[in-house]
Amino acid sequence: MTIDEKREPACYASPPCLMHELDPAYGGIVDAQQRTDVMRWRKAERQRLITERLAIGDEFKRDADGRIAAFLEEALGDVSGQTVGAYWPVRGEPDLREFMVRINARGAQCALPAIAKSGAPMTFLPWAPGERSATDNGDIPVPSASREVAPDIVIVPVVGFDRACHRLGYGDGALDRSLAALSRKPRLIGVGYAQAAIPTIYPQPHDIPMEMIVTETGIVTAQHDGEGGQ
Repeated sequence: MTIDEKREPACYASPPCLMHELDPAYGGIVDAQQRTDVMRWRKAERQRLITERLAIGDEFKRDADGRIAAFLEEALGDVSGQTVGAYWPVRGEPDLREFMVRINARGAQCALPAIAKSGAPMTFLPWAPGERSATDNGDIPVPSASREVAPDIVIVPVVGFDRACHRLGYGDGALDRSLAALSRKPRLIGVGYAQAAIPTIYPQPHDIPMEMIVTETGIVTAQHDGEGGQ
């Protein structure tokens, strides 16, 4: 399923700085200077998108978060017996805590990420409604349980996303380190608001595409050169 065709397509931001000189469809960094340009562009784009996300009104956000949760439940189907890694919302991210309560009631084991120290991979700790919490190295609430779990599905908040379902994150590499440390690769589902759509993040070899991106307007699946619009 793709974004509801009855809705208007997402409006993409124009690449700032010098990034318009690169081919939006390119598949990697050609040289050190281009890598520097990409990192500079990502930093500026990240700041712009977070600022726009923080400006979203409360009423719109509540409605959008409910829609995202509904599309997520549709995309995931029966999660009974599976471990679903989610997140505690910060910096205007979609709030999926009620979604977590619902899937927990239907037999899913929910888990939240925790980072013991800066630069370390995230681990996932089991979470259930009403459990006591502590805070991790990023001062974000995490389960107090010490037992780690391996998620079957990881729901990842995006700062931005492109047509190939690449995710623009916070730039700290925490997700990549964490996935590399897992014994098996989970399904990766990105979530964010439709306004976070951009033509490309100028992906580097280490950038891992999501299986899909879920927004308040629908489910975005990866599209590549020569394929139709979202």
